[in-house]
Amino acid sequence: MKNAIVAQSGGPSPVINSSLQGVIEACRDCPDSIGTLFGSFHGIEGILTENIFSLSEQKSEEVALLRTTPASGVVGTCRYKLNEHQTEDFERIIDVFLAHNIGYFFYIGGNDSMDTANKVSELAKRKGVELIAAGIPKTIDNDIGDTEFTIIDHTPGYGSAARYWASIIQNTNQENNGMCPSECVSVFQAMGRKAGFIPAAARLADPNRELPIQLYLTEAHHNLESLAENVNKKLREAGRCIVVVSEGFDCGSLGEARDGFGHIEYGASRTTVAQVVTNYLNDVGLSVRGQATGQVPGVLQRSTSIYASTVDAKEAYEVGRKAVEIALKDGSGWMATILRKQSKHYEIYYDKVPLDIVANSERCLPKNWLSDDGLDVTDDFVKYAQPLIGNEWPAIPIENGIQRFARFDIRCVEKKLKEYIPIK
Repeated sequence: MKNAIVAQSGGPSPVINSSLQGVIEACRDCPDSIGTLFGSFHGIEGILTENIFSLSEQKSEEVALLRTTPASGVVGTCRYKLNEHQTEDFERIIDVFLAHNIGYFFYIGGNDSMDTANKVSELAKRKGVELIAAGIPKTIDNDIGDTEFTIIDHTPGYGSAARYWASIIQNTNQENNGMCPSECVSVFQAMGRKAGFIPAAARLADPNRELPIQLYLTEAHHNLESLAENVNKKLREAGRCIVVVSEGFDCGSLGEARDGFGHIEYGASRTTVAQVVTNYLNDVGLSVRGQATGQVPGVLQRSTSIYASTVDAKEAYEVGRKAVEIALKDGSGWMATILRKQSKHYEIYYDKVPLDIVANSERCLPKNWLSDDGLDVTDDFVKYAQPLIGNEWPAIPIENGIQRFARFDIRCVEKKLKEYIPIK
C-alpha cells in the first residue's frame, strides 16, 4: 500500500484549509487504498528538505476546525517555483517520495502549482515510478482557466475574497457618507495583478448601483489622468466617491519587489497603487471640499475567516475530496475542478481537467463584463459572482474571546535521506 502527501503552494485563501480537510478526510475514508497521509511543512520546500509529518495522526476535532481556519498557518505554504532547468530539485522530490513510499501527491495551489504537479507527474512516468499526482485549485484571484469558463468556473477562495470586498465596501460607504465634508474620496487597493475579479467584487456591495462607486480594473486600461477626471465628475454629481483600484493599475513605477515566481509582490514594494492614486488626486485637486484618503487591506482579504463565504468553504472542501477520488479512479495528471450547470439557479458539479491544460493558464475578466466607460462591471458579472458569496455568516468557534483555529501536532518524521538545500 502506498502513502500519500499533500502540500500547499503560493498565497493562501480563507478556505484553503477546507480543501486540506477534504483531502485528509477522504484519505481516511480509504484505508484499504492509501496508507499514511503526510503533510509537507511549507509546501514544496518541505518536500525538498524532507520536512514532512503525519496528517493521519491528527485529532479529528482539530481536522474539523480547518473549515474555519484561514490562510496557511497550520501546515505552511511557500513561493518556490520549480523551473525546467532545476533537475536536482525534481530528482530530489522523486527521491523523497520513494524513501517514504509515497504513491499519491496532492498539490493545492494556483496555475504555477498545477504546472509543478504536472512536471512531477511526467517525471515519475519517465522514471517508471508509481506516482499519482492530482491538483486542487486555489486562488482568490480567480485567474485560472479560460474566459469561457470551461476549465473551471471559479476557484476556491474567490467567493470569500469577493464577500470580503462586498462587506468592507458596504461598511466603507457608511464611513464615506459620514465623513465626506472632509474626506470626500475613499481609495481602496484590491489584489489582482492582471485579473480584475477581486476589485470587481466591490460591486456586490451595491448591485442596484445606488452608491458613488468607481472600479478601476487592470483590464479597463485607465490611467491616473482619466481616473482623476472621472472621480471629479462623480464628486460634482454626488459630493463623494469610493474608488476601488486594482493593484495592477498602471500608475508608473512602485519600486516593485518580486516573489519566487517572478510576480510583483505589491505588499513588499516601495509604495502602493493606493498611495500613488491618493497623492495624485490630492495634488491635482478635487472638485469639492475635502481630501482623498487611501487604504490597502493587503493580506487581510485572503487571511480572514470571519468574512468567508459558506458556499466557498463547502466547495473548497468538496473539491479536495474530489481530488482523492480522481487519484484513485482515474490515475495521474488531473486537477479537480468546479463547473456550473446551465440552469436558472446556481448549481455546480465537480469534475476533472488535465493538469497540462491548467498549467500556467491565465484568465482576465471577460471584456463583455466591463461597462462601456470601464468604470464598472455589468449585471452579467453580478449574476455570475453573487451566488459565490452565499447568504450566511460562517459559524466561527470562539475561545477566550478570540477565534479558535486548528492546532496540529507537527512533528516531522525521521529523515531517510541526506540533507538537501533547495537550489533557490
